[in-house]
Amino acid sequence: MIHPLDPTETLADDEIDDVDAQEASAGGEVVRIVLDAALAGQRLDKALATAAPDLSRARLQALIAAGQVSLVVEGGAPRRMADGKAKASAGTYEVLVPPPAAAEPEPENIPLAVLYEDAHLIVVDKPPGMAAHPAPGCETGTLVNALLFHCGSSLSGIGGVARPGIVHRLDKETSGVMVAAKTDAAHQGLSALFARHDIDRMYVALTRGAPQPAVGTIETRLGRSPHDRKKMAVLKTGGREAITHYRVEKTFGASAKAQGAPLAARVACRLETGRTHQIRVHMASKGSPCLGDPVYGAGAPAAPVKAALAEIGFTRQALHAAVLGFVHPITGQTLRFETPLPPDMAALEAALEAL
Repeated sequence: MIHPLDPTETLADDEIDDVDAQEASAGGEVVRIVLDAALAGQRLDKALATAAPDLSRARLQALIAAGQVSLVVEGGAPRRMADGKAKASAGTYEVLVPPPAAAEPEPENIPLAVLYEDAHLIVVDKPPGMAAHPAPGCETGTLVNALLFHCGSSLSGIGGVARPGIVHRLDKETSGVMVAAKTDAAHQGLSALFARHDIDRMYVALTRGAPQPAVGTIETRLGRSPHDRKKMAVLKTGGREAITHYRVEKTFGASAKAQGAPLAARVACRLETGRTHQIRVHMASKGSPCLGDPVYGAGAPAAPVKAALAEIGFTRQALHAAVLGFVHPITGQTLRFETPLPPDMAALEAALEAL
């Protein structure tokens, strides 16, 4: 199991490993299953699972849906099955089972916005929509896949096979600055910096309403929600200490119903600690969740803000890791990187300014 460590890491849902015809045709094994008259008339997926106990019913359902199960027709072309709920006929079925997915992430030629690179580490501006590393349901197109291609063999195994080079993470839909290690020494040094919270990290959030007071520190215990294990929550006891310093940089619009309270705000958040989903949970705890947050953004924003989100097609949490500063673990050089809002957040901010 992957245990998220960074303040904005997504908790991935388990998904059925599905295949398509192109993937299956690239290799795999053809399994022949004979259904006798005793199994005829049952649901196809159930009958096949009974006759071939090595293949689970869920796996067969996925293979049927992917068009990888066919009934052999004597003297004619195999008849592809499309519905696992259909009644089974007696006869011979061919099941094309694709090869298992590779355990290690593969290099992929994915463009990277490189902010800094030397023999020891690399700093990139991660776009929204890119996961930091492979996880169930998101095995390709990740930062790790891109780094393996960009850095070559130098990255292999650094920090573990599944997540080579990764010392901290951003949620898939959070954009911004990330650093990855290219050597064991750099990985150990960076990991120590993050463990000591000796890192300058500032995020920009566009929020529903504005937290009060306009400048403050949120200090809570964060842990798994007792009501939903896929979410984090502020806890009265247990969990881990989480501290966020925030400052409202600007506000947008005004509510006629709430005595001129702002409809939205741009908030700078500096992390003293880095817990899973820390900023998202802390902003929500102040009644000002990140706009577009599908997990912690309970409650609809004001109508003008909702219209702005819809016009832009903005559906992710409006959160950007704008600043990352640290002392190079090998050279001792002080490094600081700052990136502007990505195009979608910049467009959303412009729309909010017009309210």
